[in-house]
Amino acid sequence: MEFRYLGRSGLKISEIIYGNWLTHGSQVENETSLKCVRAALDAGITTFDTADTYANGAAETVLGEALKDERRASLEIFTKVYFPTGPKGPNDTGLSRKHILESIDASLERLGTDYVDLYQAHRFDHETPLEETMQAFADVVRQGKALYIGVSEWNAEQLRAGHELATDLGIQLISNQPQYSMLWRVIEREVVPTSAELGISQIVWSPIAQGVLTGKYKPGADLPAGSRATDEKGGADMIKRFLNDETLTAVQKLQPVADDLGITMAQLAVAWVLSNDNVAGAIVGASRPEQIESNAAASGVKLDADVKKAVDEALGSLPETDPSQTKSPEKRLA
Repeated sequence: MEFRYLGRSGLKISEIIYGNWLTHGSQVENETSLKCVRAALDAGITTFDTADTYANGAAETVLGEALKDERRASLEIFTKVYFPTGPKGPNDTGLSRKHILESIDASLERLGTDYVDLYQAHRFDHETPLEETMQAFADVVRQGKALYIGVSEWNAEQLRAGHELATDLGIQLISNQPQYSMLWRVIEREVVPTSAELGISQIVWSPIAQGVLTGKYKPGADLPAGSRATDEKGGADMIKRFLNDETLTAVQKLQPVADDLGITMAQLAVAWVLSNDNVAGAIVGASRPEQIESNAAASGVKLDADVKKAVDEALGSLPETDPSQTKSPEKRLA
Protein backbone atom coordinates (compact mmCIF):
# COMPACT_ATOMS: atom_id res chain seq x y z
CA MET A 1 0.00 0.00 0.00
CA GLU A 2 1.26 3.46 -0.91
CA PHE A 3 0.47 6.64 1.02
CA ARG A 4 -0.09 10.26 0.03
CA TYR A 5 -0.30 13.56 1.85
CA LEU A 6 -3.83 14.93 2.20
CA GLY A 7 -3.90 18.48 0.95
CA ARG A 8 -1.27 20.90 2.16
CA SER A 9 -0.98 19.13 5.48
CA GLY A 10 1.30 16.62 7.16
CA LEU A 11 -1.41 13.95 7.28
CA LYS A 12 -0.66 10.84 5.25
CA ILE A 13 -3.46 8.51 4.15
CA SER A 14 -3.54 5.22 2.31
CA GLU A 15 -4.22 5.92 -1.36
CA ILE A 16 -6.89 3.22 -1.25
CA ILE A 17 -9.56 4.18 1.28
CA TYR A 18 -12.19 1.81 2.62
CA GLY A 19 -15.68 3.32 2.48
CA ASN A 20 -18.90 1.84 3.85
CA TRP A 21 -21.64 3.73 2.02
CA LEU A 22 -24.45 1.40 0.88
CA THR A 23 -22.87 -1.58 2.65
CA HIS A 24 -22.46 -1.54 6.43
CA GLY A 25 -25.77 -1.52 8.26
CA SER A 26 -27.64 -1.73 4.97
CA GLN A 27 -26.73 -4.13 2.16
CA VAL A 28 -24.27 -6.34 4.01
CA GLU A 29 -24.66 -8.37 7.21
CA ASN A 30 -22.50 -7.23 10.10
CA GLU A 31 -20.38 -10.38 10.12
CA THR A 32 -19.47 -9.88 6.48
CA SER A 33 -18.79 -6.20 7.13
CA LEU A 34 -16.29 -7.14 9.83
CA LYS A 35 -14.56 -9.51 7.42
CA CYS A 36 -14.36 -6.77 4.78
CA VAL A 37 -12.75 -4.36 7.24
CA ARG A 38 -10.28 -7.07 8.28
CA ALA A 39 -9.44 -7.64 4.60
CA ALA A 40 -8.85 -3.90 4.20
CA LEU A 41 -6.49 -3.84 7.17
CA ASP A 42 -4.67 -6.92 5.90
CA ALA A 43 -4.22 -5.16 2.54
CA GLY A 44 -2.48 -2.24 4.26
CA ILE A 45 -5.42 0.17 4.19
CA THR A 46 -5.30 2.54 7.16
CA THR A 47 -7.91 5.10 6.06
CA PHE A 48 -11.63 4.53 6.57
CA ASP A 49 -14.45 6.80 5.39
CA THR A 50 -18.06 6.83 6.56
CA ALA A 51 -20.88 9.30 7.31
CA ASP A 52 -23.53 9.76 9.97
CA THR A 53 -26.32 9.45 7.40
CA TYR A 54 -25.23 6.05 6.09
CA ALA A 55 -27.92 3.62 7.28
CA ASN A 56 -28.94 6.40 9.71
CA GLY A 57 -25.88 5.92 11.90
CA ALA A 58 -25.61 2.13 11.67
CA ALA A 59 -22.64 2.31 9.28
CA GLU A 60 -20.61 4.29 11.81
CA THR A 61 -21.52 1.82 14.55
CA VAL A 62 -20.45 -1.19 12.48
CA LEU A 63 -17.19 0.50 11.48
CA GLY A 64 -16.43 1.42 15.07
CA GLU A 65 -17.02 -2.15 16.17
CA ALA A 66 -14.78 -3.47 13.40
CA LEU A 67 -11.90 -1.17 14.37
CA LYS A 68 -12.22 -1.24 18.17
CA ASP A 69 -9.24 -3.50 18.75
CA GLU A 70 -6.91 -1.62 16.39
CA ARG A 71 -4.32 0.94 17.52
CA ARG A 72 -6.18 4.23 17.08
CA ALA A 73 -3.08 6.25 16.17
CA SER A 74 -2.39 3.88 13.28
CA LEU A 75 -5.74 4.67 11.62
CA GLU A 76 -7.27 7.63 9.82
CA ILE A 77 -11.02 7.71 10.40
CA PHE A 78 -13.17 10.11 8.38
CA THR A 79 -16.86 10.88 8.74
CA LYS A 80 -19.31 13.45 7.39
CA VAL A 81 -22.22 15.66 8.39
CA TYR A 82 -25.08 17.30 6.45
CA PHE A 83 -27.80 14.86 5.41
CA PRO A 84 -30.76 13.99 7.67
CA THR A 85 -30.12 11.76 10.68
CA GLY A 86 -32.11 10.49 13.64
CA PRO A 87 -35.84 11.19 13.42
CA LYS A 88 -35.07 13.71 10.66
CA GLY A 89 -36.55 16.72 12.39
CA PRO A 90 -36.01 20.31 11.22
CA ASN A 91 -32.60 20.59 12.92
CA ASP A 92 -31.46 17.04 12.16
CA THR A 93 -29.92 18.10 8.87
CA GLY A 94 -27.76 20.76 7.25
CA LEU A 95 -24.64 22.58 8.42
CA SER A 96 -26.02 24.75 11.19
CA ARG A 97 -23.96 25.15 14.34
CA LYS A 98 -26.56 23.12 16.23
CA HIS A 99 -26.49 20.19 13.83
CA ILE A 100 -22.69 20.10 13.48
CA LEU A 101 -21.95 20.22 17.22
CA GLU A 102 -24.59 17.62 18.04
CA SER A 103 -23.63 15.40 15.11
CA ILE A 104 -19.92 15.20 15.90
CA ASP A 105 -20.68 13.95 19.42
CA ALA A 106 -23.10 11.34 18.07
CA SER A 107 -20.61 10.20 15.43
CA LEU A 108 -17.79 9.84 17.95
CA GLU A 109 -20.01 7.77 20.22
CA ARG A 110 -21.03 5.45 17.40
CA LEU A 111 -17.46 5.13 16.14
CA GLY A 112 -16.12 4.50 19.63
CA THR A 113 -13.35 7.08 19.34
CA ASP A 114 -12.42 10.39 20.96
CA TYR A 115 -11.74 12.11 17.64
CA VAL A 116 -11.92 11.73 13.88
CA ASP A 117 -8.98 12.59 11.69
CA LEU A 118 -11.18 14.35 9.13
CA TYR A 119 -14.66 15.82 9.60
CA GLN A 120 -16.36 16.64 6.31
CA ALA A 121 -19.29 18.77 5.18
CA HIS A 122 -21.18 16.17 3.15
CA ARG A 123 -22.63 18.85 0.85
CA PHE A 124 -22.72 22.65 0.67
CA ASP A 125 -25.57 24.13 2.71
CA HIS A 126 -27.29 26.95 0.84
CA GLU A 127 -29.54 27.76 3.81
CA THR A 128 -26.92 28.29 6.52
CA PRO A 129 -24.41 31.17 6.42
CA LEU A 130 -21.01 29.77 5.52
CA GLU A 131 -19.49 31.80 8.37
CA GLU A 132 -21.66 29.92 10.87
CA THR A 133 -20.69 26.56 9.39
CA MET A 134 -16.96 27.23 9.36
CA GLN A 135 -17.00 28.68 12.89
CA ALA A 136 -18.68 25.50 14.12
CA PHE A 137 -16.08 23.38 12.35
CA ALA A 138 -13.33 25.50 13.89
CA ASP A 139 -14.79 24.87 17.34
CA VAL A 140 -14.91 21.12 16.65
CA VAL A 141 -11.21 21.21 15.80
CA ARG A 142 -10.30 23.30 18.83
CA GLN A 143 -12.22 20.90 21.06
CA GLY A 144 -9.99 18.11 19.74
CA LYS A 145 -12.91 16.20 18.23
CA ALA A 146 -11.52 16.48 14.69
CA LEU A 147 -7.98 17.09 13.48
CA TYR A 148 -8.77 18.44 10.02
CA ILE A 149 -11.76 19.65 8.02
CA GLY A 150 -12.91 18.55 4.59
CA VAL A 151 -15.93 18.92 2.33
CA SER A 152 -17.72 16.84 -0.27
CA GLU A 153 -19.07 17.81 -3.69
CA TRP A 154 -18.30 21.52 -3.32
CA ASN A 155 -17.71 23.48 -6.51
CA ALA A 156 -14.71 25.70 -7.12
CA GLU A 157 -16.38 28.89 -5.87
CA GLN A 158 -17.56 27.19 -2.68
CA LEU A 159 -14.12 25.69 -2.05
CA ARG A 160 -12.48 29.09 -2.39
CA ALA A 161 -14.92 30.75 0.02
CA GLY A 162 -14.65 27.92 2.55
CA HIS A 163 -10.87 27.88 2.38
CA GLU A 164 -10.65 31.63 2.97
CA LEU A 165 -12.82 31.41 6.08
CA ALA A 166 -10.94 28.38 7.37
CA THR A 167 -7.66 30.24 6.99
CA ASP A 168 -9.04 33.25 8.85
CA LEU A 169 -10.21 30.93 11.65
CA GLY A 170 -6.85 29.18 11.87
CA ILE A 171 -8.01 25.71 10.81
CA GLN A 172 -7.06 23.53 7.86
CA LEU A 173 -9.55 22.74 5.09
CA ILE A 174 -7.57 20.08 3.26
CA SER A 175 -9.91 17.91 1.22
CA ASN A 176 -12.91 17.61 -1.06
CA GLN A 177 -14.77 14.37 -1.65
CA PRO A 178 -16.30 14.32 -5.15
CA GLN A 179 -17.52 11.60 -7.44
CA TYR A 180 -14.77 10.92 -10.00
CA SER A 181 -14.17 8.17 -12.50
CA MET A 182 -13.34 7.58 -16.15
CA LEU A 183 -17.04 8.21 -16.86
CA TRP A 184 -17.60 11.15 -14.46
CA ARG A 185 -14.96 13.86 -14.86
CA VAL A 186 -16.84 17.00 -13.82
CA ILE A 187 -14.15 18.11 -11.35
CA GLU A 188 -11.33 18.33 -13.88
CA ARG A 189 -12.05 21.73 -15.42
CA GLU A 190 -12.60 23.90 -12.33
CA VAL A 191 -12.48 22.01 -9.02
CA VAL A 192 -9.09 20.37 -9.54
CA PRO A 193 -7.19 23.52 -10.59
CA THR A 194 -8.75 25.55 -7.76
CA SER A 195 -7.99 22.80 -5.24
CA ALA A 196 -4.40 22.50 -6.40
CA GLU A 197 -3.97 26.25 -5.91
CA LEU A 198 -5.48 26.17 -2.41
CA GLY A 199 -3.73 23.05 -1.16
CA ILE A 200 -6.85 20.88 -1.16
CA SER A 201 -6.77 17.23 -2.24
CA GLN A 202 -9.55 15.14 -3.73
CA ILE A 203 -10.74 12.00 -1.94
CA VAL A 204 -12.80 10.48 -4.71
CA TRP A 205 -15.82 8.23 -4.42
CA SER A 206 -17.21 5.80 -6.98
CA PRO A 207 -13.95 5.40 -8.95
CA ILE A 208 -15.41 2.26 -10.54
CA ALA A 209 -18.69 4.04 -11.43
CA GLN A 210 -20.74 1.88 -9.04
CA GLY A 211 -19.28 -1.23 -10.66
CA VAL A 212 -19.85 -0.36 -14.31
CA LEU A 213 -16.11 -0.07 -14.96
CA THR A 214 -15.56 -3.64 -13.82
CA GLY A 215 -17.09 -4.72 -17.12
CA LYS A 216 -19.59 -7.05 -15.46
CA TYR A 217 -22.57 -5.23 -16.96
CA LYS A 218 -22.86 -6.33 -20.59
CA PRO A 219 -24.78 -4.46 -23.30
CA GLY A 220 -28.11 -6.13 -24.00
CA ALA A 221 -27.69 -8.62 -21.12
CA ASP A 222 -29.72 -9.06 -17.95
CA LEU A 223 -28.40 -7.35 -14.84
CA PRO A 224 -26.25 -9.67 -12.71
CA ALA A 225 -28.16 -11.06 -9.74
CA GLY A 226 -27.21 -9.38 -6.47
CA SER A 227 -25.37 -6.53 -8.22
CA ARG A 228 -25.52 -2.83 -7.31
CA ALA A 229 -27.90 -2.28 -10.22
CA THR A 230 -30.51 -4.54 -8.61
CA ASP A 231 -30.31 -2.94 -5.16
CA GLU A 232 -33.44 -0.96 -4.42
CA LYS A 233 -32.00 0.62 -1.24
CA GLY A 234 -30.14 3.26 -3.22
CA GLY A 235 -27.58 1.54 -5.39
CA ALA A 236 -29.85 1.14 -8.40
CA ASP A 237 -30.62 4.87 -8.51
CA MET A 238 -26.95 5.83 -8.56
CA ILE A 239 -25.88 3.43 -11.28
CA LYS A 240 -28.73 3.80 -13.74
CA ARG A 241 -27.20 6.77 -15.59
CA PHE A 242 -24.46 4.46 -16.87
CA LEU A 243 -26.65 1.47 -17.75
CA ASN A 244 -27.17 2.12 -21.44
CA ASP A 245 -25.86 0.05 -24.33
CA GLU A 246 -23.65 2.84 -25.70
CA THR A 247 -21.78 3.23 -22.42
CA LEU A 248 -21.59 -0.48 -21.66
CA THR A 249 -20.28 -1.21 -25.16
CA ALA A 250 -17.56 1.42 -24.79
CA VAL A 251 -16.56 0.09 -21.36
CA GLN A 252 -15.95 -3.35 -22.87
CA LYS A 253 -13.22 -1.76 -25.00
CA LEU A 254 -11.23 -1.19 -21.80
CA GLN A 255 -10.72 -4.92 -21.29
CA PRO A 256 -7.74 -5.15 -23.68
CA VAL A 257 -6.16 -2.12 -21.99
CA ALA A 258 -6.37 -3.84 -18.61
CA ASP A 259 -5.19 -7.14 -20.07
CA ASP A 260 -2.08 -5.52 -21.51
CA LEU A 261 -1.22 -4.25 -18.03
CA GLY A 262 -1.96 -7.57 -16.38
CA ILE A 263 -4.63 -6.07 -14.11
CA THR A 264 -8.40 -6.22 -13.80
CA MET A 265 -10.70 -3.59 -15.25
CA ALA A 266 -11.58 -2.48 -11.71
CA GLN A 267 -7.91 -2.04 -10.85
CA LEU A 268 -7.46 -0.04 -14.07
CA ALA A 269 -10.34 2.24 -13.05
CA VAL A 270 -8.90 2.86 -9.58
CA ALA A 271 -5.38 3.39 -10.91
CA TRP A 272 -6.78 5.86 -13.45
CA VAL A 273 -8.25 8.19 -10.81
CA LEU A 274 -5.09 7.91 -8.74
CA SER A 275 -3.07 9.06 -11.75
CA ASN A 276 -4.55 12.54 -11.22
CA ASP A 277 -1.97 14.40 -9.12
CA ASN A 278 -4.68 16.19 -7.14
CA VAL A 279 -6.24 12.91 -5.98
CA ALA A 280 -4.94 11.75 -2.60
CA GLY A 281 -7.08 8.65 -2.30
CA ALA A 282 -9.77 6.56 -3.95
CA ILE A 283 -12.64 5.25 -1.84
CA VAL A 284 -13.60 1.65 -2.52
CA GLY A 285 -16.34 -0.35 -0.88
CA ALA A 286 -16.94 -4.06 -0.72
CA SER A 287 -19.71 -6.53 -0.10
CA ARG A 288 -17.20 -9.40 0.00
CA PRO A 289 -13.64 -9.49 1.42
CA GLU A 290 -12.14 -10.58 -1.91
CA GLN A 291 -13.40 -7.39 -3.55
CA ILE A 292 -11.41 -5.17 -1.23
CA GLU A 293 -8.34 -7.37 -1.64
CA SER A 294 -8.53 -7.03 -5.41
CA ASN A 295 -9.21 -3.28 -5.47
CA ALA A 296 -6.41 -2.58 -2.98
CA ALA A 297 -3.98 -4.12 -5.47
CA ALA A 298 -4.46 -1.01 -7.63
CA SER A 299 -2.20 0.87 -5.22
CA GLY A 300 1.09 1.66 -6.87
CA VAL A 301 -0.07 0.87 -10.41
CA LYS A 302 1.31 3.54 -12.73
CA LEU A 303 -0.39 4.45 -16.01
CA ASP A 304 1.64 6.04 -18.78
CA ALA A 305 0.37 8.49 -21.38
CA ASP A 306 -0.35 5.76 -23.92
CA VAL A 307 -2.65 3.96 -21.49
CA LYS A 308 -4.55 7.14 -20.68
CA LYS A 309 -4.90 7.85 -24.39
CA ALA A 310 -6.28 4.35 -24.95
CA VAL A 311 -8.86 4.94 -22.20
CA ASP A 312 -9.94 8.23 -23.78
CA GLU A 313 -10.22 6.64 -27.20
CA ALA A 314 -12.32 3.78 -25.86
CA LEU A 315 -14.80 6.06 -24.08
CA GLY A 316 -14.90 8.89 -26.62
CA SER A 317 -17.35 11.65 -25.73
CA LEU A 318 -19.28 9.57 -23.18
CA PRO A 319 -17.64 10.89 -19.95
CA GLU A 320 -19.56 13.69 -18.24
CA THR A 321 -17.34 16.79 -17.99
CA ASP A 322 -19.78 19.64 -17.22
CA PRO A 323 -18.59 21.46 -14.04
CA SER A 324 -22.18 22.46 -13.24
CA GLN A 325 -22.88 18.83 -12.35
CA THR A 326 -20.92 19.42 -9.13
CA LYS A 327 -23.80 20.62 -7.00
CA SER A 328 -25.52 20.31 -3.65
CA PRO A 329 -29.24 20.16 -2.85
CA GLU A 330 -30.86 23.57 -2.89
CA LYS A 331 -33.01 22.73 0.13
CA ARG A 332 -32.21 20.54 3.10
CA LEU A 333 -35.72 19.18 3.54
CA ALA A 334 -38.35 18.25 0.95
